[in-house]
Amino acid sequence: MKKLPKLGCACEKHDLIESEYRTSSLGTDLTDDRKAEVNVIQCRLCQRIWIKYDIEFSNSPESGRWYKGIIAKKDVAGIKPEDAVEHLENLEWYICGGSFFGNKEEFGRGKLNLDL
Repeated sequence: MKKLPKLGCACEKHDLIESEYRTSSLGTDLTDDRKAEVNVIQCRLCQRIWIKYDIEFSNSPESGRWYKGIIAKKDVAGIKPEDAVEHLENLEWYICGGSFFGNKEEFGRGKLNLDL
């Protein structure tokens, strides 16, 4: 697997300014009734393409979390919302954050925490 560099670019943060990226929706992952929103984001600064998985459990405050990781341009067309978790879990690293993580971004790897 090709090593994915951490560049220190603004796209490694959650709170991007709208002018710093382009986004398109892949849809909703309904696996196990998660209802997670899945988007593709391309950074206008470094041109990296990310897949972002955003989930919140409506019956649990402070459960919101998101995960985003690099995806190759050639893989974007073939990925479906329900493939996002497996893609992220197989990366060398991803970034996660949200209220579940105390509203701080951190680098992670391996299995996503999608449980309440």
